[in-house]
Amino acid sequence: MKVLKFGGSSVANAENISKVADIVASRRGERLAVVVSAMQGTTDTLIALGREAETAGRTNAEKLNELRDKLLAAAGVLLQGDREEETADLIQTSFSELQKLLDGVGLVRELSARTLDKILSFGEVLSSRILTTLLVSKGINAAWADSRLLITTDAAFGKAAVKFSETNTNISEHFTASNTQVTVLPGFIASTSNGDTTTLGRGGSDYTAAIIAAAVDAELLEIWTDVSGMMTADPRFVRNAKHIPAISYREAMELSHFGAKVIYPPTIQPVMSRGIPVLVKNTFAPGDAGTLIEQQTDDGGIIRGISSIDGIAILNLEGSGMVGIPGFSKRLFGALAAAQINVILITQSSSEHSICVAVEEKFADAAKQAVDAEFENEIAVGKIDPLRVETGFSILALVGDNMRFHTGVSGKMFSTLGSNGINIHAIAQGSSERNISAVIASSDVRKAVNVLNEEFFSDGSKQVNVFIAGVGTVGGRLLDQLHRQHDALLDDLRLNVRIAGVANSRRAAIDEDEIDAAEIDLNESGEEMDISQFTDRLIEMNLRNSVFVDVTASPQVVECYPKLLKRSISIVACNKIAASAELATYRRLKELAREYGANFFFETNVGAGLPIIHTLGDLLRSGDRVRRIEAVLSGTLNFVFNNYDGSRPFADVVRQAQDEGYTEPDPRLDLSGTDVARKILILAREAGYALEMDDIENEGFLPPSCLAGSVEDFYSELAANETHFKGLLDAAVANGKTLKYIASFADGAAKVGLQQIGPEHNFAGLSGKDNAVLFYTDRYSEQPLVVKGAGAGADVTAAGVFADIVRAVRN
Repeated sequence: MKVLKFGGSSVANAENISKVADIVASRRGERLAVVVSAMQGTTDTLIALGREAETAGRTNAEKLNELRDKLLAAAGVLLQGDREEETADLIQTSFSELQKLLDGVGLVRELSARTLDKILSFGEVLSSRILTTLLVSKGINAAWADSRLLITTDAAFGKAAVKFSETNTNISEHFTASNTQVTVLPGFIASTSNGDTTTLGRGGSDYTAAIIAAAVDAELLEIWTDVSGMMTADPRFVRNAKHIPAISYREAMELSHFGAKVIYPPTIQPVMSRGIPVLVKNTFAPGDAGTLIEQQTDDGGIIRGISSIDGIAILNLEGSGMVGIPGFSKRLFGALAAAQINVILITQSSSEHSICVAVEEKFADAAKQAVDAEFENEIAVGKIDPLRVETGFSILALVGDNMRFHTGVSGKMFSTLGSNGINIHAIAQGSSERNISAVIASSDVRKAVNVLNEEFFSDGSKQVNVFIAGVGTVGGRLLDQLHRQHDALLDDLRLNVRIAGVANSRRAAIDEDEIDAAEIDLNESGEEMDISQFTDRLIEMNLRNSVFVDVTASPQVVECYPKLLKRSISIVACNKIAASAELATYRRLKELAREYGANFFFETNVGAGLPIIHTLGDLLRSGDRVRRIEAVLSGTLNFVFNNYDGSRPFADVVRQAQDEGYTEPDPRLDLSGTDVARKILILAREAGYALEMDDIENEGFLPPSCLAGSVEDFYSELAANETHFKGLLDAAVANGKTLKYIASFADGAAKVGLQQIGPEHNFAGLSGKDNAVLFYTDRYSEQPLVVKGAGAGADVTAAGVFADIVRAVRN
């Protein structure tokens, strides 16, 4: 024999009831007990009718008639002829009786738990009677049985306890005597030994089905609902959550306790004790495999699923007077139990100084009153503090029978959450090691479930959400590179890189579902938004694995770095302002990145796409020490002096460099040596030396007049000072040398300036816009480590930013 239970959504209307009948009809030849819930929404309506009658002193006839008409309409669609008339008469008679009950409640202005149970029973009785008649009309050997005559309980109305000895006898005798192929029973309801109607509490229909299955030693209990079994995570949060084909009883109970709504844990206890498997199926997709719940399952990996409960309050009882004194825990839990408050999670410090418990948020005020009253004397003398209540939390649970056989699961869970800026407020793990629970802010639940699903259930792929400030030349090339390389990153590195936001100084476009990098036009699709608002929205979205990319030269963008790092959002900066700011600012940003587990990368600050800073970092991490640095760090200046031979004006060569994208928007930053000074400052700091910008000696070659006015004024002054630049060139040529703008660092001091170098110099062969850095270290003391290549250009700079993005999310 098999027991099938259909929930409220499965019998919500005539169409759904017809689907249920088809499922039952397809099982011809099998002996079935079919347990049915009330039509969806009926129980809530009946409760509301009872409460309203109690408070208003009369029955809400309009609402009552709406409910009656809903049932009559379903019967009218499903049944014909005499069967429809008989069922309609049954519904009318039942609602007359229901109205009398409600009128009585209104008359005495009191709704007892006993009366409410009687009122609620109408929902399950009528839905099961409609289904029974429909099955009979289809030629199925079906009959209705009243669960109240089979399941006996105590008189705890509202959540009655089953008397299993009497109940099992009643059920066994009924099915032994019956020759009916399909027995349809109302779920949720039972009765006392005196015949008074009771209800079985939350999950009551599941419980009814489990009680019957256990009593008849059923082959299988099938729970038919509106989902195709259990999932590794809530599909509302995780788009690629996976179906769980099989799961153990205890795993299912753990997942359901922590938010997976497929089953209600206490209800499957009767079948679990008898070893009867439970199959969760979808009424609306009966062909789907569903989830089989049984004693033991084949290996399903370390983790079976991730679940969560929202609306949690944390209660903190602490005080020095608790240390070494027995009985505090007992009194705390006793006070909560007396107030009818269920404790969901418990954790206690080993010092015995504090106890932390989690309860439903709606009971927080009552919990505080109860606990403070219990410890009134200790609070008065200062032995313990008044109960501290914190709200706005959720419990996140990682569940799996196989966790106990593997080390490092907790570490992986907590490090994954921490790297995404998700703070853990409390932790609990059962001695069975089947469940690891963490209390987190409710605002972080979606992100937390997604990152854990990626860590434990994905094929290794990671979703990366990129927000880009600055869509000029370099930013545009970056967007193009990200678009073209999307599939390659997914295939080769398992990185699903999505553009979630793009901004310039005035407008921004943000989309949690991804922006098409190939078709971004902020003038058409963007909205007015400054950079502070843009970063606030980024933080508010709270997406996992977020990376903020700064491809601007704006100090306003840099001001947003701290709040981003504090939310564990990694930063990739092409902008040099942060790393070359005051030493205290530079150090603070690095400290924030370390403190909050974020990455702060700025490789392109020094050599566009050249791996200079990361090479330097590798040297230091391996124990080497930098003694001296020599470098050509300006692709712009190298291009200019490689192309200036006196045959055309110096100003024309500089303008060519700007036209080809090698200069800053204001070329004076390059030609004044300021940009090079920033770069050598950054390298010195990354090498471990405490330098400020004012410590860099800058031997400029521009006449002072070139530094005043607008960019066009600058070009005019370059032309006016052609004799000066020609003189610099001629002096070098006369000495058999060439001009290079060189940065150097040694003995804790740094300088930048134009130098004449001979053909034997390490930099003599640098052509075009190439850069080169020579690191002289303890290991590379005579022959330096050299990093050399193109040091300017939008494509190579964008590629350097791209590499930092990949490095940030893989680190």
